[in-house]
Amino acid sequence: MTNPVNLMLGCLFGTKPKIAESQIIRPAELKGDPRTGEVTQFFIVASVEVGNTTTKCILTATNMKDGKTRLLNKTVKMTRDVRKPKPDERIFGSTLNGVSLTRESIAELVRDTLIEAHEAVNLDITTDLDFAVRSTGVVAGFSSPHEVGEFIKALADGCLLAGIPPKKMVPAMSIDNVPERFRDHTLIDKIVFTGAVGGVLPPIGSSGVEIVANEMEGELSTAGIKEGAKWAGMDYRNPVFSMDFGTTLKGRITNSDIPYALTMGNLCGYAGAIPDAVIKGTGLVDRRYGAALDLFKNNKERLIWLTKGGTIEKYAKAIHERISIELVPDDRDRYGSVPVDPSAAKDIGVTLIGCDVGTNGSLMPELTDIGAEIYSRHGLKTMFATLDLVSAMMVDRLVGLAFQNKLISEKTSVGLTGRAAITGCKPYLILKHIENLKIFKDPRDHVVFVDDGLARGAAVMARCMNSMGVPKNPIGGVRDGGCVLSQRMKYYMRSKEMNTT
Repeated sequence: MTNPVNLMLGCLFGTKPKIAESQIIRPAELKGDPRTGEVTQFFIVASVEVGNTTTKCILTATNMKDGKTRLLNKTVKMTRDVRKPKPDERIFGSTLNGVSLTRESIAELVRDTLIEAHEAVNLDITTDLDFAVRSTGVVAGFSSPHEVGEFIKALADGCLLAGIPPKKMVPAMSIDNVPERFRDHTLIDKIVFTGAVGGVLPPIGSSGVEIVANEMEGELSTAGIKEGAKWAGMDYRNPVFSMDFGTTLKGRITNSDIPYALTMGNLCGYAGAIPDAVIKGTGLVDRRYGAALDLFKNNKERLIWLTKGGTIEKYAKAIHERISIELVPDDRDRYGSVPVDPSAAKDIGVTLIGCDVGTNGSLMPELTDIGAEIYSRHGLKTMFATLDLVSAMMVDRLVGLAFQNKLISEKTSVGLTGRAAITGCKPYLILKHIENLKIFKDPRDHVVFVDDGLARGAAVMARCMNSMGVPKNPIGGVRDGGCVLSQRMKYYMRSKEMNTT
């Protein structure tokens, strides 16, 4: 543990982490500059996500000249506020906190969130929106494929109820399916969507099912960090280690294969659910549905380290004594409440790294007790500083474990997104912990923090599904390398030949 005074001084005057924040674009800017007559095509995507804690609709606009994505609007609701099931509706699942869900209630939540997001910026959902991508972290806690299927249908129902045409939710099959104004930007005649997003092929188990329930969220977050890193001036291309610290932990470790990287590792388990459990000990939030977001204010409380540094370290260590970060054992079918298939993962050479609190959260009540002690004796500022350090220690353990198992090297870039990794002093603490691991010669050039990673990834996925790349500013390929379009075209032709013989 770094001396508290040195840590505070380092946060104030030391190495600054690379942080990419969403750049705003006003709806009027989508029409171009009328004075010059220049018209820039923007690809508008709605990312709608129903998570365990929040439900979001994030509208993004990607400039098809430079490949950069800007934020149009973000509408956020608390998932716990979804309406209660009606008597004639079947409850098919729940969030990690036990909020009951029905297909109809989720569809209505998605519909309302989508409509509200579009109305806030005066966009017509049927004509102005180009594509919609649906995702959910809630299925991480589900127990059967049927439940997952019901949730996916509910997301689609909500999009349809909001007025989104089905063709704006599926990959284009030919140039005729691409809107005319984007046909100059698509490469669909040269290469079709292979399932790879952001230059990485997804891991598919021998049985054809996902090896970890929230793999899609890890895929989107990885792609989103790749896009967001451009705003921070970082080349975040393969090989990468992406981590999304939402309520659940998700992410990927990739190699440097060309034209498509392979997924070498997946993350699963708890992330933001850990500070949520601690914060419930304050008594200031609901003991069942409460979250750290309810009390959080994004203030970088650095001075608290001068007076409470030893206390913060003591409680952070006590919390970590209850946290397991390890390679997921072969005999587990659920880790950190997330359904997993370690045997299928091993068959295809993918390593599962998990984060648990006891066994599937069995020690979460002890974290709540620790939270009660911190708050009653030292107050809320000390608690949030402790949670910042807890996240930094989690990243330290995750990166260290990946390095020990030769999943990452000094060539790997590390990207983080999600509320439990990018708020408060976490970026400063995390960068310091990664520096102390001595993996990278210049850690700041290998570590980036990105907000809204999943939503950014949805914008990337939408373009991938329509073969809309930007060769002059690529996301695929390897760090410091060029565009890999020619290699992908050869890869596609070989695959096509193999499928016809």
